[in-house]
Formats: sequence, structure tokens, C-alpha cells
Amino acid sequence: MSEALEDRVAGGVEDLTASDLLASIRSAREVENQAAADQLVLAAQWADLHPPKSIHDAATFSVPAAGGEHEEPIAGEGCPLVAEFCIAELGGVLGVSTVAAKKLIGQALELRHRLPRLWALVHAGRVPAWKARSVAETTIHSSPALTKEAAGFVDSQVAAVAGKVGPAQLDRLVAEAIKRYDLATPDPADDPEDGWLHVDPRHVTIDTQEVHFAGTMRLEAEIDLADAIDLDRVLTQGAATQAALGSTESLNVRRAKALGDLARTQTGLDLHTTGSAAAAKTEDGLPVAREVVLHAHFNAHFDASTVGEQTVFGPTGRLEERQRLVLLDQVKARCADSRTKVTIKPVIDLNTQLATDAYAVPNRIREQVILRDKNCVFPRCTRPARRCDIDHVIPHDPDAEAEGRPQPGPTQTDNLAALCRGHHRLKTHSAWRYDMVAPGIYEWTSPHGYRYRRDHHGTTAIEPPDTTGPPSVPRPRRP
Repeated sequence: MSEALEDRVAGGVEDLTASDLLASIRSAREVENQAAADQLVLAAQWADLHPPKSIHDAATFSVPAAGGEHEEPIAGEGCPLVAEFCIAELGGVLGVSTVAAKKLIGQALELRHRLPRLWALVHAGRVPAWKARSVAETTIHSSPALTKEAAGFVDSQVAAVAGKVGPAQLDRLVAEAIKRYDLATPDPADDPEDGWLHVDPRHVTIDTQEVHFAGTMRLEAEIDLADAIDLDRVLTQGAATQAALGSTESLNVRRAKALGDLARTQTGLDLHTTGSAAAAKTEDGLPVAREVVLHAHFNAHFDASTVGEQTVFGPTGRLEERQRLVLLDQVKARCADSRTKVTIKPVIDLNTQLATDAYAVPNRIREQVILRDKNCVFPRCTRPARRCDIDHVIPHDPDAEAEGRPQPGPTQTDNLAALCRGHHRLKTHSAWRYDMVAPGIYEWTSPHGYRYRRDHHGTTAIEPPDTTGPPSVPRPRRP
């Protein structure tokens, strides 16, 4: 917004006509689109400055797979590799997570090297950056992977319509590219004129990022017709059974509960047929369902006014998984299920200093650190602490005792922090450094001198940064 327009707005919005408002909104959108396009250029140039020293240092995405995880490159065939540890620095200055910064760099490289027509349209202002990035995300993670020629085909088709394609059309273009360049062998039973040209739409997606205040999650699925009919019948029968047993809940609620019952019964059947004969069983003869661990934390106090001084829990607490609010009544209902295994763990005082002389972190200290930190303590990382390593903030010296020196990095609460594996490696093998300034509060310094404070409220930048930078910065390589 121009200074003149800012003055007019400050003087009163009544001075702006409808035409003025529309013009300023349009101008702001153009500025926003140009800034997003410039950000793609700068992200690609940042990647140019940081080629990996070896392929093992190249940035990748860790993707869940059967039996573990596999690594996927951040951009497709023909794009330059990028040094793994440069990603976090960019994420820090942008105020986003390392994963988000990795996506930005990968999409910028994909557009510049494999989707050049779309790249040009973005910088000509004809296609917004967000739309081009969505196309790049699809071509990067296509399965099977697109060659540079196949990606070029998708690029030409999308550019021909100035990026005006929806997700379904883009999927069909990718499928056509896979066929055109013989990237996958079709099943002989498929119709070459129809069946295998289309991307299989079947999926089951549970949105674990968004949890309703009532303790529910959204599930979306696209399944085979026969499977859908069978599932509908099972849910209808389950809902009718609940009604016959006295349930007064709505049909939709009973169908939702029937789906949960189906999942628990199926896991019980799995253990019944594959588990040991000594597995615990419920009254109906089936074993308990496969154990799912949820960590719920509630404030409690002793009520001396009651007989026996009962422990009284607060009505709301925190579910450690996804950091969500949970109601005590919800926990009670889940624990009342006949196939729910309940384990009560002892209370750990987070204010107590725990320590050991050994390097290895005992379970009790580990649990205390997990409960205190909740997540990986790297700026803006959201990986749950239970899935993290426990790092010695000041490194443990294995030779200190033998040489008669004090241990600089003791294994104790005030020298331990939760770091996910990627950020643990970053701290160990790069110039990133951090200190624990108070229990659960950390201050990080990046290789270029940017500083961040990480606590239970999130991440904030510490101003001013020390931007003198490292001793030398490598020259950009040619695209």
C-alpha cells in the first residue's frame, strides 16, 4: 500500500471510494504474487549456494513405508542436489519449519529445472506462485517418478492453459505422461484405452492435524464399490444393534461408533489368530485390541473433605498426542471399553533435578525430559518428544572421568533436551548451537548468526541477529 493511501486510510475509510478499495486490493494482490515469485527465485539461489559435499549430505524427505521409512529427493530427476543442513537456516528467517523450507526449495528447483514454461509464467505474473508450487509438488512425488522428459510434457500441457488445471486434471496429465514415456508397465487385464490411464482414486485419509473440541477426527475415503456397499451394511447393522441395546444417540453417531467397534474387533481378531494362546481375553472370548498408547495429563488435588481424601481431577486436560485438549469424561468413556488396556504411570515432578553418572539416559530421566519439552526443541519443529532423541546440550565427554576432570556434559535434567533425529544431526554436525537458559526454554544460534528462543509458547526471533555471518560463503554454482 502506498504512503498516500495509508494516510487516507488513517484519516478515515469513508474517504475511500469503492473504486479506490478495489484498486488497492488488486494492487496488494499483485504485490503479494510478485513477492511469492521472488521468494521462489531466492530459494533456488540459496540452494545454488549450498551443493552437498557428497550424496549422503543431500537433503531428502523421509517418507513412511512398510517396515520403516525411505528417502525421497526434494526435487525430481535433473534438479541439483542441496546440502541437508542449509535448509533449517532458510526456514528460520522465513519463520517456517525445516520441512516447509525443504518443500519451498524443492518446488523452486522443480519449477526452474523441470517445469521451465510454468516457471516463466510465474515470473511474468500470469500464474500465481502457489498454483505453480502445487503442480511442482505433484510432479516431484509422482509414483512412478517422472523423468525430465515426462515432467516436460506435464509442463507444456499446464503452461498451455496458463496453469488453470484442477487436481483431477493434473492427475490425468501425470498418468498420461507415465503412459507416454513407458514409465510403468500396465496390467494386461486393464483396458489400454481407459483403465490404466487414470490415477487410482482409492484412499483412506485420517486428518490427524485437526482434532475437534469434542475429541473427534475427520476421516475421508474413496474405496472400491463392493467394499463400500459391504462397509455400509456393516455400519447400518452396528447402528441398529446399538439402538436395540438402548442407545438413544443419533443414527450418524451410532454409525461412527460402529466403525470404531469394527476397528477394535478386527485388531482383536488379528491377535486372536496370530498371537500367543496366553494373550489376555475379554468376557466375549476375544483378546484385548492391539494396544494404542495415549498420554493424557490432568491436574489433580486431594479433597480432604471427603472420606478417605479422594483425588479429584480437573475436568479438562492435555492429550500429549497432537497437543490437544481432552475432557476427563472422554477419557473415562474410552477406558470403560471392554477392550481398552489402561496403564497408570507414576507422577513425575518436572521441577526435580534427576541425574546419573552414566552417559546413557535412564527411562525415568527420559520420561521427565519428554514431559517437560513435549516436542523437539529446535525452532518451529513439531515432532513429538516421544519420537525424539534425548540430546546432551553440552556434549558428554567420555574421557573426563579417566583423566580426572569434571564432566562438562553431565546426564542430568538441566543438560538434556528432546531433538528429533534430523535436528539432532544438525546440532552435532553443523554450526547450529543452543543453550538451555531455563528448564524447557532454549536459545538457538544459526550459522549465520540468527537467534531464536524456543519455549512452550513456540518460537520467537531474538533481535537483533548477529549477521556477521560465517568466515566465508561459497559462490553460487551455475543453474
